[in-house]
Amino acid sequence: MDDLLIEELEDLLSEVPKRTSRTMVSRDTKILRATGQLSTAQARSRNDPLYKRMIHYRELYYKYRAMIRKKYSPRVRTQARS
Repeated sequence: MDDLLIEELEDLLSEVPKRTSRTMVSRDTKILRATGQLSTAQARSRNDPLYKRMIHYRELYYKYRAMIRKKYSPRVRTQARS
């Protein structure tokens, strides 16, 4: 029974056309994006201390952002609703 349901869902999903972006991205932008992603991947694979530092501070950023939101959310909730 479950297998039939999964097959039907897969058939429905395969019929839905994939969405494409309507924005044009320049070649230079694509190259910059790929360079950034590949640089990070290379640093991670080589256990670069700069990569470890980058990840450490990113985790701290999210931690402190959550603390600030928890502290100030009751005060600003009424402003957000208006």
